[in-house]
Amino acid sequence: METLKPKILLAEDDTSLGPLLQEYLEAKGFETKLAEDGKKAGDLFFKGSFDLLLLDIMMPNKDGLTLAKEIRVSNPQTPIIFLTAKSMKEDTIEGFNAGADDYITKPFSMEELLVRVQAVLRRTNKSRVNDSSVHIFSIGAYQFDSEKQVLQFNAKQQRLTTKENQLLRLLCIHENEILDRTFALKSIWKDDNYFNGRSMDVYIAKLRKYLKEDSKIEIINVHGKGFKLLLNS
Repeated sequence: METLKPKILLAEDDTSLGPLLQEYLEAKGFETKLAEDGKKAGDLFFKGSFDLLLLDIMMPNKDGLTLAKEIRVSNPQTPIIFLTAKSMKEDTIEGFNAGADDYITKPFSMEELLVRVQAVLRRTNKSRVNDSSVHIFSIGAYQFDSEKQVLQFNAKQQRLTTKENQLLRLLCIHENEILDRTFALKSIWKDDNYFNGRSMDVYIAKLRKYLKEDSKIEIINVHGKGFKLLLNS
């Protein structure tokens, strides 16, 4: 079966850099459309379907910030990475306020761009799973219904609070993978400050208690990174 290539829309007005980035991304397995200004990029975006946008901020006809704001009105999902020669903090903030998922300052290496593209696509793919209709999970001997906020072991049911439910769902989606601490905090608490971090630790302890009937289930701390839901054989 043929694997569909991720589709990238690249908006870059530098006639030397644009084709070079397009060639590199295509060599790395991405179907890449190149637009030389913001207006052409907008026309391509609203006519097609893309998995990620790479937008230069300073472009003729329409700049990347304006284009991103227009796209975000009708499409909050498609990830955006801004490419810019600017490095001022205010420009970074403006980029994120316009709907950016990441920001890379020129000059950058091709390898750095590739790593950022892959990271954003992984993160947004997880988010799509998180927003999908899938709500029943099997966790060892437990059945977890995230829609009803119920964790069941045999005939025993444990009602979950909203945050317990959201956190367990993220752990299930990332089963046997690291659930990044910052990602979890921003997804559930919307802020990764110290106090929210301590609150999340309390919820992790509660989830461990709820899952203790099955000795094969572990929620482990991964130092400096996050948590991992493990199902041992």
